[in-house]
Amino acid sequence: MALNYFKSENAIKIHDKIIQISGGKEGVKDFGNIESPLAHIQNDDYYPTFEEKITHLIFSFNKFHAFNDGNKRTSIAMGAFFLEINGLDVFINKFIIEMENIAVTVADNIVDKELLFEIISSLINEEDYNESLKLKILNALQQVNTESEQINMGIAFYKDLY
Repeated sequence: MALNYFKSENAIKIHDKIIQISGGKEGVKDFGNIESPLAHIQNDDYYPTFEEKITHLIFSFNKFHAFNDGNKRTSIAMGAFFLEINGLDVFINKFIIEMENIAVTVADNIVDKELLFEIISSLINEEDYNESLKLKILNALQQVNTESEQINMGIAFYKDLY
């Protein structure tokens, strides 16, 4: 199946619409961070499967801040648009709902690219996350809670000193 791709102009229009709808600072921060992932996903040597392509697209726009604001929101919209132009409209609602929860964890380095790939593959290919994936997500989220607890304990210890 030949895939459909989109250009940087489309990415900028998507971002501008996101900012118009939900607010934020307009503008491109780094045009190369728009062009690069859009070019890389077209290379089957780098990303041979649709799931790998969409994962790279979302991860790149989420993490590398091509825009002044709205990068997480834009990454979700780019993924939804990529699904749509490739005839996978049936997954868009589920994708958007799940990615709204996942995008922040990607930005905060809780969910890495490998786990993001597993999540996206599951969204496209399975009815629900399998048990193994659920455990991976839970473990990633528990690490955040552990770090927060450690920080809170450190703050409490510091306050006790004074």
